[in-house]
Order: sequence, then C-alpha cells, then structure tokens
Amino acid sequence: MKSPITLGLAALLLAACSGTSTPVNAQDQPAGDLVPPTSAKDFTATQLDTVLAGSWRSEQNRARDVYRHPKATLQFFGVRPDQTVIEITPGGGWYSEILAPLLHDNGQYIVALKKSSAGSEQGKDAQALHQKFAADAAHYGKASFVEFDAKAPVFGAPGSADVVLTFRNVHNWVMADNAPAMFKGFYAALRPGGVLGVVDHRAADKASMESVKQSGYLPTAYVIKLATDAGFKLDEQSEINANPKDTKDYAKGVWTLPPTLTLGDQDKAKYQAIGESDRMTLRFVKPEASSSAH
Repeated sequence: MKSPITLGLAALLLAACSGTSTPVNAQDQPAGDLVPPTSAKDFTATQLDTVLAGSWRSEQNRARDVYRHPKATLQFFGVRPDQTVIEITPGGGWYSEILAPLLHDNGQYIVALKKSSAGSEQGKDAQALHQKFAADAAHYGKASFVEFDAKAPVFGAPGSADVVLTFRNVHNWVMADNAPAMFKGFYAALRPGGVLGVVDHRAADKASMESVKQSGYLPTAYVIKLATDAGFKLDEQSEINANPKDTKDYAKGVWTLPPTLTLGDQDKAKYQAIGESDRMTLRFVKPEASSSAH
C-alpha cells in the first residue's frame, strides 16, 4: 500500500485538476489512510503534524521544538511535500528528521555538505548523517547528498531547487569570509520564483558587524544585504523564532546558551531558563525575471 502522504497528495492534485476543492469522501479512502484536506496549505500542515510526531525523531531533538518552531517555520518558508528542497550544512541533522520524511514520497530532499576532512567536526557530522540515512531507508532512503566548496559553491544543476534552507549557519560563513559566495550559490541553485529561507542568531539592535562578528550573532540588515546583493528580494520577515529573554551579551557568545552550553555547569540553570537564542527568520525570493547580472 502506498503511504498516506502519497495517496493524499495524489488525491489533492486530482481535485485541483478537476477544479474542485471538495475533500475526498472518507468512505472512498482505504481504511487507515489519510483523508486529504481541501488545500495544499492544509495538506502540508497535516503532513507536518504527522512527521513531527514520528517515532524516528530522537527525544533530544524533539525537545528543541519549543525553541525552533519547525511547523510554523517551514510553513512560513512555504515548504510543501512535493518540492525539491536543499538544506545547507545541516550539522547533526536536526531538520533532516523532519524534511527527509516529509519529502520522501513526492519531493526531493538534498543535503548540501561542505567538503571536509574525515576527522573534522563537519566531517564527523557528515559521516554520522550518511550512516543515519542508510540505517532507515523508510524515512531517509530517497534523500541525496551534494558536496560543495565554500569558496565557489555549487549545490546542483542551476535552477533545479524550489527551496533552499539554512538554519543557524550564516554566522559561520561570515566568520570564514565566504558568505557572499554562499548566497550567490543559493541564487544559482534556485529556480526563478524559488525561496531562500534563513534562520540565524539575531544581534542586538544597532550592533555593528565588527562588534558581533565573533559572537555568533548577526545584524539582520547585514544578512538581508548578503541576500539582496546576490540578487534576492526580501519577501517577508517573521518573529516565529524570536526570544526576548536572550540578552546577547555573553563573553562566550551565543554558544553560552542551549544547546551548546559552552560554560558547562557554570550558571547552567540560568542559561537553560533563557533557552535558545533570539533568531531572525527571513524569507527571500529569486525574482521570476532573474537578472543575468547575478
């Protein structure tokens, strides 16, 4: 039997082609299968609920939902189960547990990893992610990997992706001085009309770039400029991942807060009470009439 996601999406597309938004009658569905909702937006929300409740998600990762708001964040970026989505440097794969199963049946999930030595932190993350995917083909078996050079990144065929997502990575590229090249690579990978979704640690208002560059926080205006310089248009900003408890003035930077807690047990309860960082959530669009200048 095909999965509920496959059957639901097929029924939804059939209804769209017939010009009706009436849901399929539950009696017409095989027992236990999902009755498709009346719109692609509702359908995506239902599938996100199913994936977020999935038993394959680790308890440690599930505990981060309260800070990372995955359902609202992915809905804000317009992610759907039938899209081609590239996630840039997913680290330990927190969002992979959501995106790979969501896109498994009808879309394509692509993990973009920086070329790294096997012994480096990124190399170890990449190896662990490969092993995790190989061990659970039912949820990760259709995901694919692409390696890129951060100085001249290529994330696949030009114009092949519907959505490019990156979570808490821009500050690393800024510190490595390759952020402009990365954003140009995102632009090339996306189709015209495609979406770039960015979440990162937000610096205090009026903070200068130089004063926060090593802290992990970034001025929102700086990130917006990186994207618009690459050719993107800022479509919308969201406060989904805001955290007003974050004072952003820690000697060890953003890594003082969970989940890193770089100070160990020192004031641990204090930083756990603050929670994860205050974050900007930005949605950019590659213009339909993309300029050859970019």
